[in-house]
Amino acid sequence: MGRFIALEGIEGSGKTLQLKLLSEEFKRRNIPIVVTREPGGTPFGSRLRRVLLESQGPSREAEAELLLYLADRFQHLAEVIEPALQQGRTVLCDRYHAATLAYQGYARGIGFSRVDELARPLRIRMPDLTLILDLEVESGLARARRRNAVEGNQTWGRFEAETMRFHRRVREGYRLLAQRDPDRISLVDGSGNPQATLKKLLAELVEKGLIG
Repeated sequence: MGRFIALEGIEGSGKTLQLKLLSEEFKRRNIPIVVTREPGGTPFGSRLRRVLLESQGPSREAEAELLLYLADRFQHLAEVIEPALQQGRTVLCDRYHAATLAYQGYARGIGFSRVDELARPLRIRMPDLTLILDLEVESGLARARRRNAVEGNQTWGRFEAETMRFHRRVREGYRLLAQRDPDRISLVDGSGNPQATLKKLLAELVEKGLIG
C-alpha cells in the first residue's frame, strides 16, 4: 500500500511550487508517485473546478459549495487516489479534506462537526500526513498578487477575492486542525525561501516515517 500525503495552506502559501519540488525529490529517491489536486484531479473534478473557483460564477449557499467539494473528493478517491495507493504509489495531493474543513467548515461558518457529519457516510480516506504551509495572510496574498501579475492574470479566483477577515479565518481553521489531530496534521513555516521550506517539509516526512 502506498502513502498518501496532502499539501495545504492559505492562498499564496507556495503549495504548488512545493508540490513540484517534493515530487522531484521523491523521483530522485526512486519513490513511485502520483501528483494530483483538488478540485480537478479527474475529468469530473475539472468541470467542477471551474464552477467552484470562478470569481464571477453564480452565488451558492455554503453547504451547496461543501457538497460539491465532497462530490469531487469521492470521485477523486475512486478514480485516482485509491488505485494509486493499491499499486504502492505515493500520492501527493494539492489540497484535500483539510481545505474543506478550513475554508467551508471554519471560514464559511458551517462548522467542523457539520463537515464531519456529511463526510462520514462517504468513508473518505484521510491522508497519512497533511502538511500545512503556514504564514501571515498578508504575506500569502502579496505572493498571490505577484504571481498573478507575472502570469498576466487579472482575474482573481473566488477565494483569492475574499476579504482579509475570511483569509485570517482560513489560517486559524488550519491551525485548529493541526491542534485537533497533531499525529496526522503538521504545520510547517512557509515564510522562508522555497529551498528552506522544502527542507522543513522533508524533515516532517522523515520524522513521520514517510521517507527514509
